[in-house]
Amino acid sequence: MVSRLVSSTLTKVTKVSGMALVIALSATVMTSQPSYASRQTFKCAMNQGKPATFVRTGDRREIPIIRWGNEKFYSSKLSPLQRCREVSRRFQQNYDSGNLRTIISGTMNGYPVVCAGASTNDTCTSRTVLFTLRRGSNPRKAAEALLDQRGLASGRIQNQNGDNTQIYVDFDTFLENVQPAR
Repeated sequence: MVSRLVSSTLTKVTKVSGMALVIALSATVMTSQPSYASRQTFKCAMNQGKPATFVRTGDRREIPIIRWGNEKFYSSKLSPLQRCREVSRRFQQNYDSGNLRTIISGTMNGYPVVCAGASTNDTCTSRTVLFTLRRGSNPRKAAEALLDQRGLASGRIQNQNGDNTQIYVDFDTFLENVQPAR
């Protein structure tokens, strides 16, 4: 009689514990899924008569982050519209892969480049290059000329080594301070 009562109680405890575990695991799985409501998408569109790389934020703001009018920093192999489309695609790729937390600069194949980074400690790779500049161009000056000024001023991380060509920009802070398109 006692063993049947203990057995019955253990069975009920096991069922309740099992259900609690299933509910807890379900909640964990559901909360760890990516939120598509906050997904950012990048595109090329015209802005004030010039191609611009735009980001559409999770709150549906359309923000121009780069206006492709200043050709002194990059070669003329691509038109500003072609460059805009390619760079917008690269922004999207790096965002989707989790690399677009910081905008950094570097050198690849002897050319200065502006890249996406997961942190300021990252280095540019062929997968993270956002755009390539003309040989001899200063990446910091190029970023200052191309990127939205208000966002750039807010998102810039101070460079500790005094190199005036390096750029480190916190991308989330940058986006919070860029003005939406009119």
